[in-house]
Amino acid sequence: MVFKSDQLLIVVSILEGRHFPKRPKHMLVVEAKFDGEQLATDPVVHTDQPEFATELAWEIDRKVLHQHRLQRTPIKLQCFALDPLSSAKESIGYIVLDLRTAQETKQAPKWYQLLSNKYTKFKSEIQISITLETDTKAQVDSFKAKGAPPRDGKVPASLHGVDPKDIVAVLNEEGGYHQIGPAEYCTDPFILSVTIAFATQLEQLIPCTMKLPERQPEFFFYYSLLGNDVTNEPFNDLINPNFEPERASVRIRSSVEVLRVYLALHSKLQIHLCCGDQSLGSTEIPLNGLLKKGSAEINHHPVTVEGAFTLDPPNRAKQKLAPVPLELAPTVGVSVALQREGIDSQSLIELKTQNGHEPEHSKKRVLTPIKEKTLTGPKSPSVSPVPPQNQTPPTKDDATESEVESLQFDKEPRRNVGGISSIPASLAQPVATSNASEMVTSGQKIAVPATSHHFCFSIDLRSIHGLELSFPVNCILRYSYPFFGSAAPIMTNPPVEVRKNMEVFLPQSYCAFDFATMPHQLQDTFLRIPLLVELWHKDKMSKDLLLGIARVQLSNIFSAEKTRFLGANGEQCWRQTYSESVPVMAAQGSNNRIVDLSYTVTLEDYGLVKMREIFVSDSSQGLSAVQQKLSSPPPAPCPSEIQMEPRETLEYKAALELEMWKEMQEDIFESQLKQKELAHMQALAEEWRKRDRERESLVKKKVAEYSILEGKLQKALTELENREQQLASAEVELQRERKELQSERERNLQELQDSVRRAKDDCVHQVELERRKLKQLEEDKHRLQQQLNDAEKKYKILEKEFHQLKDQQSNKPEIRLQSDINLLTLEKVELERKLESATKSKLHYKQQWGRALKELARLKQREQESQMARLKKQQEELEQMRLRYLAAEEKETVKTEQQELLDIRNELNRLRQQEQKQYQDCREIASGKAGSPQGSTLEEGLDDYLTRLIEERDTLMRTGVYNHEDRIISELDRQIREALAKNIASNQ
Repeated sequence: MVFKSDQLLIVVSILEGRHFPKRPKHMLVVEAKFDGEQLATDPVVHTDQPEFATELAWEIDRKVLHQHRLQRTPIKLQCFALDPLSSAKESIGYIVLDLRTAQETKQAPKWYQLLSNKYTKFKSEIQISITLETDTKAQVDSFKAKGAPPRDGKVPASLHGVDPKDIVAVLNEEGGYHQIGPAEYCTDPFILSVTIAFATQLEQLIPCTMKLPERQPEFFFYYSLLGNDVTNEPFNDLINPNFEPERASVRIRSSVEVLRVYLALHSKLQIHLCCGDQSLGSTEIPLNGLLKKGSAEINHHPVTVEGAFTLDPPNRAKQKLAPVPLELAPTVGVSVALQREGIDSQSLIELKTQNGHEPEHSKKRVLTPIKEKTLTGPKSPSVSPVPPQNQTPPTKDDATESEVESLQFDKEPRRNVGGISSIPASLAQPVATSNASEMVTSGQKIAVPATSHHFCFSIDLRSIHGLELSFPVNCILRYSYPFFGSAAPIMTNPPVEVRKNMEVFLPQSYCAFDFATMPHQLQDTFLRIPLLVELWHKDKMSKDLLLGIARVQLSNIFSAEKTRFLGANGEQCWRQTYSESVPVMAAQGSNNRIVDLSYTVTLEDYGLVKMREIFVSDSSQGLSAVQQKLSSPPPAPCPSEIQMEPRETLEYKAALELEMWKEMQEDIFESQLKQKELAHMQALAEEWRKRDRERESLVKKKVAEYSILEGKLQKALTELENREQQLASAEVELQRERKELQSERERNLQELQDSVRRAKDDCVHQVELERRKLKQLEEDKHRLQQQLNDAEKKYKILEKEFHQLKDQQSNKPEIRLQSDINLLTLEKVELERKLESATKSKLHYKQQWGRALKELARLKQREQESQMARLKKQQEELEQMRLRYLAAEEKETVKTEQQELLDIRNELNRLRQQEQKQYQDCREIASGKAGSPQGSTLEEGLDDYLTRLIEERDTLMRTGVYNHEDRIISELDRQIREALAKNIASNQ
């Protein structure tokens, strides 16, 4: 008996669609929901034949599946159209799948038509198949449909009348927070933050068949927080992912009960590891444990959900990947914290880095609408603004690669990079010649005027906001100001994504420049030459695009208030700070605003420069490494002095100083070469160790995969051997059954032959019996025929005798009288029948005549009403024409009535004649029946005539058409009077 696993997978394969309209700016997504668990396909282009090619799977127990089938639990698929620009989701239609149709055998996919289709002119269909598969992954904490967490989002009694569907996050731009729930319940401020701290074993997510980009790929984590897309800093090494922890936070205004219902509805936060636009793996962070029912923990301290969560590759069920051991499983360290605003929070998660120590601080990324600022570094009144230590030096373009190779980056913050000095020149003054020579790379000298001041100018590009474009921008800012001593462009890094209604703070946007110039020259330059800040859109698939340019007027710094502070050596210094937002105008096309740039500039004046000569590096093209030499003006020689020795002359001292400088430069050059060689060797060794670790990890991964494959092959071989044994035993059983069937067939054939032989014998005997019966029947037939002939002869004789007797009887008188009486009786009956028929026809005619009169009256009345309406309308328009028309109509009506009366009169005459004829016939019949006196017959005729006249008059009066003044009624009254007079006269 084959063993059936209790763990199953309900797999819904969504393959493709057809008969969809083309909407190039939209995407199609199918969401499937079963037992409270919702899955969705990846967005595809909205074409007429979209290709989804996605499998959605639910883990379920066999017993629970049986219960769902008994309850007829459906699987509902909802199709949506997504707008990538506005993130609007529009419902197109849905499909309901019956769980009872799912079988463990593979079935062919079917086309299902969308119900409640929005596209009424299109019969959109999706090809779907539903199957049951055995779940080979045996995990203790695997999700089961029976143990699924409740997702009904029941509203507590304190929120009576609130629909859970109305509890959504709405951005309040003016207040700078997200409102969750109705306004009357949103009284408490909260802060929800998500921190991604570390990741391990990420190389397990990349299958051997996957091809990464040829260039060094960049990986990053992505998640959506209240509708805001969040990504961390990209990193390149999957084996040893080295990225700084980042925290994204949003401000929320709601209440504890509303937040509990909202987190029950949106109970999971998905975090994806991405490479470009492709998701390599994802995990889900449960959020419903933040606010437990009946707990007031959030009122005292922040509530957190944190730990190391396992990343699963996408479509594991579709790829049929083997389970990974726990020690090799890819994980990501995440901390989700919720607190009331104003309570200090401190994450308890252990931040792991490559060196195994906890970093001093983590980056904090603030999403819209949070108005906080990312702190880039401290600023003290005695030290020039210094870029923060966690920021890398500003990047350069491809034209300065040779310059980058010639510079050595040190861990000390006092080194200059790319022509940007992070320490004022007064603080970088050397103590001894040996120390000062470390910063010299060339022997070129620049004379500094005596009135020059030492300035430090810092630029902090804080944020960009108010994007006017309809698409998101992956932007960097770039600028260059050669007056500060560097022609190399300064750029922010990495690129940040900006959307509408968002304020994004720029990373690594702080730079400080140290230089020496005269104040009036500085003012003149700032007035004449503005700072041009370029906004570039970075795209991995295409070239960088210049979107716009912002003009920053640096002369505004002189209008700011001056503040005094003490320098490093106790001298008095001045500082001016100015902040402003300037628009970024489009670089091409119409000169429209694209976005607003917020910046802060600071100018610090350290007073007069104490050094008169500065050595500038030729190899760095004047981009940094400034050495200042202490010099004091030599005393003027007096003519009275004795002539000095040759070694004491200025020429000898200059030559000696030049030789010493050459030796010092040679030493510096050799030390630099050694440092470069050491750095290159260290880089090569590190690269070798890195690649060795990668090879070792890949070998371990391959060994694990091969071990799993070996186990599968061993299992398959065992199954094949068992199957061969089963086939052999089945073949023996088949041979035995074949022999039994053969013997049974022979036995059945013999029995069939015996039954056929017995049937033939019975048939022969039955035929013989039938022949005998037929012979007996023929004899009986002849006997009966003879008897019939004898009976016919007797009948003819009797009939002849009957006719003779009848003739004898007919000659008697009584017989003739009786026949006459019979004839007269028949004639009487016939006449009575005719009389009755005539009476019935008369009554029928009267009824028809009455109906005709009523119909005539209705038609007449209707015609009169219509004529009156027409006449009334015409009377309003033309009075004279109405009168003429009315007269003509009246005349025509009179003629019509006269014609109708004439027809009625003719009809009455005809009826009278007919009545008279009938009366005469009746009288003749009555006279034939009995000889009554002539006087009584006449009286009866007058009475009938009088009765008929009265009935006709009453019939005409009942129609309502005639009255006593009409001619026909008057005529009938006259005839009635005459008939009454005749009747009275005859009675006298």
